[in-house]
Amino acid sequence: MPNVTATQPVFPLLRTEVRNSAAQPRTPARLRAEEFSLFYGPRQALHAISLEILQNRVTAIIGPSGCGKSTFLRSMNRMNDLIAGVRVTGRILLDGAPLHDPSVDVVDLRRRVGMVFQQPSPFPKTIFENVAYGLRVNGLTGSAAELEQRVEGALQQAALWDEVKDRLHKSALTLSGGEQQRLCIARALAVRPEVLLMDEPASALDPISTAKIEELIHQLKQEYTIVVVTHNMQQAARVSDFTAFFLEGSVVEFDETPRIFTTPANQRTEDYITGRFG
Repeated sequence: MPNVTATQPVFPLLRTEVRNSAAQPRTPARLRAEEFSLFYGPRQALHAISLEILQNRVTAIIGPSGCGKSTFLRSMNRMNDLIAGVRVTGRILLDGAPLHDPSVDVVDLRRRVGMVFQQPSPFPKTIFENVAYGLRVNGLTGSAAELEQRVEGALQQAALWDEVKDRLHKSALTLSGGEQQRLCIARALAVRPEVLLMDEPASALDPISTAKIEELIHQLKQEYTIVVVTHNMQQAARVSDFTAFFLEGSVVEFDETPRIFTTPANQRTEDYITGRFG
């Protein structure tokens, strides 16, 4: 199980012992960061991050604005490669293979590790074509019937099928904000990723839509490994199995979510989740 981790030079833990029971069955790690650091030119944004993302679990990343949460999330499918001047040290491994190795096919990596962004970003196409886009581009279906089946399946997984099945050929831009976000989730799921990264997926949504996204996360972890960045402490507590608290580009504490929110090992974790700063 993941270790509580302190990274230097920022904010060492008050206690660093592993608090998860060794008697519990071992869950495989789908992603593992090992002393991973990232630099934007001369500025270091991430400091020696070490943690595990376990298979079929939801891991929440919390922390104040600018602490490196989204930077780390984007590192797990190399979205940061698109930014000039970025360099990394250390490793992130996907199923034991370093994903920053020059031999890695980045297009295939981003199919395996899908991403949903903070603001819903449907294409100016029909609902059907939004979901079909990745399938067409990657040549993942062999017939029109298979394409339709995959689109329907993704919409069902995203809990959107019943709402849109009679208007698949209407513009996706006619959907509500919550529907658009679930459409973006369906678009990511259509190519059958192994890991789903979600960057503040409900921050722009109303409470009802937020509840639907959270329920969807609970359902999806049966098939996917999920990492969620959120500013919302209550949301992190509701949806995640594990939580990592980031501060100034470092991991201050990482543990099972109930322990993070009830008996954190680090005073700074307690100060953050109780609203004393951040």
